[in-house]
Amino acid sequence: MLKLRSSRCAVHASALHRWTCSSSKASLFKRCGDARRICHPGGISSLMRKSPKSEPDGWECHRRVTYSASRENVRIGCASGFWGDTATAVPQLIHGGNLDFLVFDYLSEITMSLLTATKAKDPNLGFVSDFVQVLSPFIKELHKRGMRVVSNAGGVNPLACGRALQETVRKAGLDMKVAVVTGDDLMAQKDLLTEVRMADSGTTQRLPKGTHSMNAYLGAQPIRRCLDLGAEIVVTGRCVDSAVVLGPLLHTFGWEQSNYDLLAAGSLAGHLVECGAQSTGGIFTDWHTVPDWDNMGFPVAECRADGTFVLSKPPRTGGLVSFGTVTEQLLYEIGDPTRYLLPDVTCDFSRVTITEIPGVDGGAVRVEGAKGTPPSSDYKVCATYMDGFRATAVCPVGGPRAAEKARRTAESIIKRTRTMFRQLGFADYTSVNMQVLGTEDTYGPHATNWKGPREVVLWMAVQHQQKKALELFSREVAPAGTGMAPGLTAIVGGRPRVSPVLRPFFILHPKSALKVTRPQDAMNECSRLVLTELSAPMLDLPSGLHSYRVEELAYTRSGDKGDTANIGVIARHPLYYPYLKKFLTAGVVEQYFRHLINQDGGAPPVVRYELPGIHGLNFLLRSSLGGGGVASLRSDPQGKAYGQMLLDYEIKGLPDLKSLVD
Repeated sequence: MLKLRSSRCAVHASALHRWTCSSSKASLFKRCGDARRICHPGGISSLMRKSPKSEPDGWECHRRVTYSASRENVRIGCASGFWGDTATAVPQLIHGGNLDFLVFDYLSEITMSLLTATKAKDPNLGFVSDFVQVLSPFIKELHKRGMRVVSNAGGVNPLACGRALQETVRKAGLDMKVAVVTGDDLMAQKDLLTEVRMADSGTTQRLPKGTHSMNAYLGAQPIRRCLDLGAEIVVTGRCVDSAVVLGPLLHTFGWEQSNYDLLAAGSLAGHLVECGAQSTGGIFTDWHTVPDWDNMGFPVAECRADGTFVLSKPPRTGGLVSFGTVTEQLLYEIGDPTRYLLPDVTCDFSRVTITEIPGVDGGAVRVEGAKGTPPSSDYKVCATYMDGFRATAVCPVGGPRAAEKARRTAESIIKRTRTMFRQLGFADYTSVNMQVLGTEDTYGPHATNWKGPREVVLWMAVQHQQKKALELFSREVAPAGTGMAPGLTAIVGGRPRVSPVLRPFFILHPKSALKVTRPQDAMNECSRLVLTELSAPMLDLPSGLHSYRVEELAYTRSGDKGDTANIGVIARHPLYYPYLKKFLTAGVVEQYFRHLINQDGGAPPVVRYELPGIHGLNFLLRSSLGGGGVASLRSDPQGKAYGQMLLDYEIKGLPDLKSLVD
């Protein structure tokens, strides 16, 4: 029995009582003097209030729909792009953003794996406690301003997050309504899913033994329903990142579920702001042009009922909003831009335009042109399974021949522990990854030939099926400081910690199998790849004797989805775009990153898509992250540096492009 208490009332509800009209269910925890139980609306937005003249049990249903279809715009600010983002975003957006909604995005595949592990240790954990901590000091100000909050901080335990927020509201002496969206956790159906359909290939496979979690990517409709009910704070479990913005837009403007162009536009607004400062100058290619990182501004989307919106940031904050910063974020972690599949809509971002608005402090852009079609009939489900254990040792090494000393140290530790494993009857390591950071190990054949550095960092990560074996490895790292090379200065973080490997995999699950009565209430961001290159006929282009690095012609940004990395490339000038299309092909990128790609002989390892609206290209690099996320032993398990690495690729045989632009 779930029990939520306040100073004036006690609210009771079975943990099974949630939305009855959809698989993406919700509970509304209403702290209010006349509220005595949780409402369970059967398809309409309603609140239950005490009434002495109503039905025999003393309850009546009041329909409550709070959106205004005549409203012209709504302002939404995003205060978090990941679990661990800066707490400075909240006060700047509350006091300087002039917001209607404050949203937070915390979840990634890595975060879900970490939260799953914490909940396994303590059933009261599994949500992002940072959210409650960062919101608590400002709860009264939010209430005073009428600013509503939406967040996916519920992680794998949204009800526990709701209880924590309810306690925060109680301590503040406020009358606020907290809604919790659940239904993404599919572990209760695990025994029925003996075979599953893989999201990347569509092939059928058996569900891995030791499956630890299964969470469907839900959409924006449950969030909309909570807001229609009058919720002031909405907490979800796993949902697509953009849903925290699309939900408020559906609520505010009353958009129809079948108006797919508007749903695509709202999803684009969510996609651009959900990573926080990444759209306001964070990790920008031209990072040196971005001022005041210490006071980084966070994004605000001012959205209109017609789907167009302006993206900016609060005044007197650092950062930069420009064509470059926002187009980079558009390409971040997407696949086919013409088929970006979400729970509520299939988006086409290929013809989106982004235009700078002059005269705005810190910059602003107008975004328009998103198109939409009906969504898929499948959920995308992110699942994890236990795949042994891992440990990572990070050690600075200084002095002459530092790289040579670091490599020999790592090789010796692995050789010694393998000998000990054999003596104790342990199997060999499942995987070993040794890198000497500072020597351009990640660049492979493209590393610069130069005199070795006098200080490097040894990265040594290992995986094994038995925890005891890695505990032995962990104890054998420190002895290198006295018995091996001179100059090993420390073990960062102390003795390496042994942690479980929760390997992610993605499956598709039919909505019909979940008996969804309203399919748009929960779905996926299906990542099945269509391995084709979309391209207009290539015009004859003049050649020349000039060479340009990609950085001179384009912005880049890279990200990840599972074991697939994406690299977005945007021409700095429209005249550069035809040359990038001609010379920066999928084959060229595959060859450049060959040392990082696992050539499995299946589908093409690299595929390219085009976005002519922003003069952009998007490359997907399959099996390029060593397993991706927490399963990867690499120092860059999410491909964050891949876009930066591509900047050094040199395109030869071009005319004098700079003179064309000048």
